[in-house]
Amino acid sequence: MATKKHLLTKEGLEKLNKELELLTGQRRREVIERIQEAVAHGDLSENADYAQAKEEQSFIEGRIQELEEILKNAEIIETKGGHSLVSVGSTVKVKVNGQERSYTIVGSNEANPAAGRISNESLVGTKLLGAKPGDKVMIEAPGGKNEYQIVAIS
Repeated sequence: MATKKHLLTKEGLEKLNKELELLTGQRRREVIERIQEAVAHGDLSENADYAQAKEEQSFIEGRIQELEEILKNAEIIETKGGHSLVSVGSTVKVKVNGQERSYTIVGSNEANPAAGRISNESLVGTKLLGAKPGDKVMIEAPGGKNEYQIVAIS
């Protein structure tokens, strides 16, 4: 089975590396200390602190594995200006229903629609990829059809 590439901007890569460093260092130590403290209190069958710490440890270890996999298979998106077509890393200014909006197309790990960062795998992202200024793209969303006109790409 082919390994999935994870598209990341340089900023996204730095953010994930910092999160991994925090989890493998400070957070992992803190949860181990909490588990040891709970064990010292005796009967683990009725120890809520122990159960909560073990659950948190499981979450942290799962997230560490996820981050390691993402970083191992990361592909850095070059975000140079001068794009003639919408591609991953592009910031696209579009006109939708008379309003201008700006989206940056990023990999799914960095998507944050509220901040204008949409995934290249999202409904809007996939439809915008490959478009050029002046193009009109029809996107059918659960709320109905909308026409997105590409105003500019940077």
